[in-house]
Amino acid sequence: MTSETSETSASNLTPSLDPARITPAPEHKFTFGLWTVGWQGRDPFGDATRAPLDPVESVQRLAELGAYGVTFHDDDLIPFGSTDAERDAHVKRFRQALETTGLTTPMLTTNLFTHPVFKDGAFTANDRDVRRFALRKTIRNIDLAAELGAETYVAWGGREGAESGAAKDVRVALDRMKEAFDLLGEYVIEQGYDLRFAVEPKPNEPRGDILLPTVGHALAFINSLERPDIVGVNPEVGHEQMAGLNFPHGIAQALWHGKLFHLDLNGQTGIKYDQDLRFGAGDLRSAFWLVDLLETAGYQGPRHFDFKPPRTEDYAGVWASAAGCMRNYLILKERAAAFRADPEVQEALRASRLDELALTTRGEGESLSEGLAALLADRSAYEDFDANAAGERGMAFEHLDQLAMDHLLGAR
Repeated sequence: MTSETSETSASNLTPSLDPARITPAPEHKFTFGLWTVGWQGRDPFGDATRAPLDPVESVQRLAELGAYGVTFHDDDLIPFGSTDAERDAHVKRFRQALETTGLTTPMLTTNLFTHPVFKDGAFTANDRDVRRFALRKTIRNIDLAAELGAETYVAWGGREGAESGAAKDVRVALDRMKEAFDLLGEYVIEQGYDLRFAVEPKPNEPRGDILLPTVGHALAFINSLERPDIVGVNPEVGHEQMAGLNFPHGIAQALWHGKLFHLDLNGQTGIKYDQDLRFGAGDLRSAFWLVDLLETAGYQGPRHFDFKPPRTEDYAGVWASAAGCMRNYLILKERAAAFRADPEVQEALRASRLDELALTTRGEGESLSEGLAALLADRSAYEDFDANAAGERGMAFEHLDQLAMDHLLGAR
């Protein structure tokens, strides 16, 4: 086969993507944290490789890339210990940049992990005065969130945990965690703020074991709160994968509960430290199924990127990495849509009996008591059921999965 023939065959296999459909725009609701593009590349073993980035420049550059909004911890914008006058000046400059670019601030959060005062946590610190300081710091930033029009307030308890079994009574710590969220919820309601909280789970790092380590833990905790209706979850790709869990499955359960208030997108390659790769790097198959889920489920919230440009990069590399996050999402969105629209895929879904999964196990319209009575009276459900024949039926999942791979790899 000649080189020309090979190139022609390859181009026939790969459907072209409309550049307009993979160009980021505000309607895609892509958002970034100031701490992401502004990360200086410092880690436990190495000093910073990039100079500090002015938050105003971050806003301007993200707007140029087609982002919808920007998020931040209080300390990302206002250095810890700033006077009231300094705080006002930082906020004023930032607001002016938002107004000039049209970017929004859909989410804010509080830094309760960097300063040494939080070395034993914030809401669950053994020291009562630290817990009270953490609540006041959070409340002050909630006021700013409401002022800027944020809809979601994320809470990541990165220091809420322990390395020693005797150092923390987890049952009592959860009492204090509940107390904190109940007080914050009361404050939001009393102030009349239209703001919801989102708990961000993570299993470990920087603490050896962090409280509320997974989506499931967070959902169970929320049920204990005084105002569970205004508290949901903010799952992050890498955090669930650090625990060896299936991130799309976690998102599906959060959606099922009506609790997916926000989410953080990045990349991760298995159970290791929190890599925070750009979205699409790492487990690409998981990213494909995640985008497929978000788009078919009709998720309306921001697609928020919580990643860290590698410390190998200068600022040109930082902006290339940020652009890559959005581009990868849009490419995967196109691939997932093509997968769902493919007639052969639709036939394969029926062969895999996904249409049967959508049917209720009890009879349609039956109450629980009616359904149970009908189930017990139905001989075909047990007495006359041929389990051996059913066990011989193939599910055709491999063909369905390969079709997905073909679309993901651009072969269809």
